[in-house]
Formats: sequence, C-alpha cells, structure tokens
Amino acid sequence: MSILSIKENILKGNQISFDEAIELYKSQDKELLYKSAGEIRDTFAGKKFDTCSILNARSGKCSENCKWCSQSVHHNTNIEVYDVISSKEALEVAKQNDNYGVNRFSLVTSGRALDNMRLDKLLKVYDDIRSNTKLHMCASMGLLNRDQLQKLKDRGVEHYHCNLETARSFFPNLCSTHTYDEKVETIKMAQEVGLKVCSGGIMGMGETMEQRIEMAFELKQIGVKSIPLNILNPIEGTPMEGTTPLTDDEVLTTIALFRFINPDANLRFAGGRNIIKHIEDKAMQAGINSALVGDLLTTIGSDVKTDFKKFEAAGFSLEKNK
Repeated sequence: MSILSIKENILKGNQISFDEAIELYKSQDKELLYKSAGEIRDTFAGKKFDTCSILNARSGKCSENCKWCSQSVHHNTNIEVYDVISSKEALEVAKQNDNYGVNRFSLVTSGRALDNMRLDKLLKVYDDIRSNTKLHMCASMGLLNRDQLQKLKDRGVEHYHCNLETARSFFPNLCSTHTYDEKVETIKMAQEVGLKVCSGGIMGMGETMEQRIEMAFELKQIGVKSIPLNILNPIEGTPMEGTTPLTDDEVLTTIALFRFINPDANLRFAGGRNIIKHIEDKAMQAGINSALVGDLLTTIGSDVKTDFKKFEAAGFSLEKNK
C-alpha cells in the first residue's frame, strides 16, 4: 500500500498493521510521510500542545545497570548525587513552572523503586505543590508496587511515568537488573489504580527501525496516550558513550511512524532535544504535539518561554494550567 492509502485508511478509523508500518519505513518519499503523519495528528489529536516539566527529586546511586543512564552506580559519570529533595526546594521549582504556564510537573527519582520512607516524604511535597500551584502533578519513581501507586493517586498525582525504553526484543541488550515484563507490570498496576500513564523510549541505542516500530505497537497495545520520544544523548562514562547519532531522517521517520501507529497519543519531545533542535519544526510537522520543557534530569533542556513561542508559531494552542 502507498503512504496515502495507509493514511486514508487510518483517517477512516482503521488501524495500521506491523507490515504496513514497515512499508512506510521503507518508503522513499519521506516528505510525504511526514506530512501525512501531521494530518493524522491534526485529525485525532488536534492542534493543542501539551507541556510538562520535571524535577530530579533524588539523584544518583541507582542499583540498576541501564547502559544509557548516568545515574547508575555501575557507571562512572561524576554526576551530582543527593537524596530526596526538600519540600521548599521542590515547591520553588514548581511555582516557577506554574508561573510560566507549564501544564504538568513531575518529581523524578533515581533507583529501581522508591522506598516507602522516601515516598512518604515526597507525598508531603505533592501536598505543598497541590496547595500552592495549579499544576497537574505527575510522578516517575521506578518499579513501585500497587499500594505505593495508590498513595500517589490518592495524593492527586494524575500521570505515572515508566518508560519501556526500547523494544522487548532489544531490552536485554541494555539492562539485566530488571526485566521488560516488570516495566509492563508497573504500567498496568498504575492504570488499575486510576493513574494515566506516560511511557516511551530512547531512540538511537543500537536498535533497528523495526524494533522502534515494535515498541510503538507495544505502547499502543498497553493503552499509553503520552509517549516521550527521547533521542540518545550519549553521556561520558556510560557504555553508550561514543554511540553514533541517528540521522535527521531516522529521527523524523521514527516520529512519523509512531504517529501512524498511535494516532491520538501525545507524542512528546523529551531528552536529547539539543541534538535535534535544528529539525524541531519539521518534527512537529511529522506528528509531535507535546514536549518536556525546562532543564532535564542530568542534561540541559530548553528555555520555556522560547519553547512556547516556537510551539505557537507552529500553529499550536498551548494547553496551560490557567
């Protein structure tokens, strides 16, 4: 089938198959592919643009051996290490994002899973954020259990973030201290207690385009509607150091394919934006409709005000918290 026939089939409410996604990936007319993905986005998700910001609420000393991550104790990256931040510090950052008009705000912690003592401290932080801002609250705290996820939901947290990171078939090449199934189980438990889920991956860690497509379908099957698309930013001291970056067409094709497969999801700029800044306008044409803004966990992110102007110039209306 052609790009246009697959697009028209999706616009009629039908679903793309894995084989059709492979056909799209192999298509030579990339400009038509990107344009068609943008049309699918406009039809199913509209022209609203969602923004979120994150705060590194606990840094370093992670027991897991994920090859891309600077916070793992298995790698020598010289990052800043600290335990759970204070409510005062978190609230200051939250208020700043609230004043900018950022829609969502997440506390992110290092480690396999946050323990109950540290979680209780951060639950009080969420109380302060909810009382003093209009932000929609999110959390990213590893492989939590059902009771912990329920506590977050009861405290007003709306989204739980747990990246699949890559395709099931490629994950064992990147991490051996936890499994893909444990991630999927965490996502399903979060959904069962009433949390919405944010889950995506990192592109450019050695996976094939077929494996990116595999991940896109897995996210669709799980029912994820917020999908951060990180581009690997190789960090010195990790096994990913020196990894060859993706080409512009590989990045844009990946975004377009994720849009064909997940027509109504929020496809989100996330980590690695400094690497693709020169093609961000084209990425929005190819299906992006949301972004992680501000500084990231261990790398520099983006200027929020500049981002807002860029998103509006691209024809989007910003979803703001006020």
